[in-house]
Amino acid sequence: MENRITENGLEYILMGDYYIPNISLPVENRPVGKYGRLHREYLKEHNPILYDDLILSGQLWTYLADLNEQAQNRLELIIEQLKASEGVTEDLKAADQMAWVGAMNIIRNRAEEIVLRELIYV
Repeated sequence: MENRITENGLEYILMGDYYIPNISLPVENRPVGKYGRLHREYLKEHNPILYDDLILSGQLWTYLADLNEQAQNRLELIIEQLKASEGVTEDLKAADQMAWVGAMNIIRNRAEEIVLRELIYV
């Protein structure tokens, strides 16, 4: 018997007396991150059909890594826009550090809420 055969576009490997499909998931080196993990949990609870489809097609980790990158980029963009609109500058940081930290915390929390509503919990 041959060790490997190809049939219907799939490669099979001989293991003992049986041929087993040689299936592997695509390699994803990017991190899933915080937003990817949050979205994965959301999909499990609220959209299990899409979640199962992504798992079975082997695209879940790529999908989550892409979403995490999009969320990070969107978060940075929103923070910069809010800083500009509210006048939070390096001058404020030099003059009153505690006021700057407070303003940045508020801006970051607002930006994160926007990202969560726009990208993660949809």
